[in-house]
Amino acid sequence: MVRRAQPERTCVGCRKRAPASELLRIVAVRDEAGHSLRPDPRRRLPGRGANMHPDPACFALAVRRRAFGRALRSTEVLDHGALAEHVDAPTTTSGQPDRARVASRVGRPT
Repeated sequence: MVRRAQPERTCVGCRKRAPASELLRIVAVRDEAGHSLRPDPRRRLPGRGANMHPDPACFALAVRRRAFGRALRSTEVLDHGALAEHVDAPTTTSGQPDRARVASRVGRPT
């Protein structure tokens, strides 16, 4: 039996490599307010994609490092509200992840 190699991608949050099937693909979609980040679990949306573990800790790291803009080669501010809901990451009113709540979920001090 021949085993095929699975494609590997790098998570924009934690920067660890993993099989593409374990990562969530994210794309920037143009809407009336500009560009927003959308999850693409079926990996079918057109355009350049970024990959991330579907984990609130990786989401928080990616937002803090501003990794989505670099990975998607976008100079615009990207709204990540829909992505935060999909990943189930707690956010503050500023739209930024609440570090204390995310850290408590993964057992890290703030």
